[in-house]
Amino acid sequence: MAVTLRALQTAVPPTILYQEQVRDVFASQPGLSRLAQRLVTTSFNVSGIETRHTVIDELTLDGNGADPQFFDPETQTLLVPGTRVRNELYITEATKLFVEAGRRALEACPDIDAADVTHVVTVSCTGFYAPGPDYMLVRELGLSPATQRYHLGFMGCYASMPALRTAKQFALADPDAVVLVVSAELCSLHLRTSNDPDTIVASSLFADGAAACIVSNRAPAPGEKALDLDHFETVITPVGEGDMAWKIGDEGFEMVLSTYVPHIIDEHIEGALAPLLARDAELAELLEPDGSLSVTVAAASVSDNDPSSESAPASVAVLAKPLNMAIAHWAIHPGGRSILDKTEAKLGLSEAQLVPARETLRRYGNMSSATVLFVMKAILDGEATEDGDRVCAMAFGPGLTVETGLMTVTAR
Repeated sequence: MAVTLRALQTAVPPTILYQEQVRDVFASQPGLSRLAQRLVTTSFNVSGIETRHTVIDELTLDGNGADPQFFDPETQTLLVPGTRVRNELYITEATKLFVEAGRRALEACPDIDAADVTHVVTVSCTGFYAPGPDYMLVRELGLSPATQRYHLGFMGCYASMPALRTAKQFALADPDAVVLVVSAELCSLHLRTSNDPDTIVASSLFADGAAACIVSNRAPAPGEKALDLDHFETVITPVGEGDMAWKIGDEGFEMVLSTYVPHIIDEHIEGALAPLLARDAELAELLEPDGSLSVTVAAASVSDNDPSSESAPASVAVLAKPLNMAIAHWAIHPGGRSILDKTEAKLGLSEAQLVPARETLRRYGNMSSATVLFVMKAILDGEATEDGDRVCAMAFGPGLTVETGLMTVTAR
């Protein structure tokens, strides 16, 4: 039976951060070394981001806050609240986003209402509380008190992929299962000024947002675009444990995001993708006899008649052409612009195939686990997306962990 993802919806808080303004604020903070000031300017300028959203309304920079906790508008100084202050705001504001995104998903499914939901899977790594967001969704959306609830916490940017895999497993085990999946992340609560390069990079990228969808065995309604969930895979790269990490400190959560991460992805993305392709009879033909995926042979192997070869990197060759044709759409988690650049070049993808990821990054920044769902929604909403198109989703997180998913567009 086909397990289908439907009604993919998103939500963001109203306060918008304009990248150039935030760059200037971070670059002007007291205590920054000259090197750090240059790193701030460079990181913000090359991020590929124009706007982000935050639940911290003080960061409108207009001085509306009477008792500022995160930003003093008079001195233009970023403040240093403790972890408790940050988490208290998370409890209030994350709940709003969880509920808003979940409500939108239910409203977008005309044949499913609150009483039909049998399972809730929530995802977040930017705060904690109990009873948690899974409980709040049941209460605020009027779900059955017998709804089974599961929370995937503190996994990082890749966590929406195992959430979808879990939802699929529930649907396969129970033909009547209707699973509400909601991810909400408030990354901006943990942004801070620092001379540390990893912290500077994180401050230039992360933002707040939420996404939700319905996973079940029910077919989409007429006129609806959805995604059949075909296969999922998990791979841990042999290096990178210390290059992407997420820890709890006294002054918020502390992100380690090494500038070496794009290089790790460049080196290991083929190996991470191969197990997923091997699960599909048609796509398995793209693999080498030993089961590996390789697109790094002579560029002359690419046909001169292939229009995509004009913009392809010189290292892309034989398998790049069938790969980007067999899989029409790529929902790549935009952890940063360089990650997208490496993925596009290594897999021989076209510029058009990375537009959903790059546009998500440009408009919303990196919202941790919710981000890949924003990219998937952009693909579903695209006019060029047609029934039967294959979609490959990839998300990267601490470990370094690579989560992949293969899906098929279904349109009625």
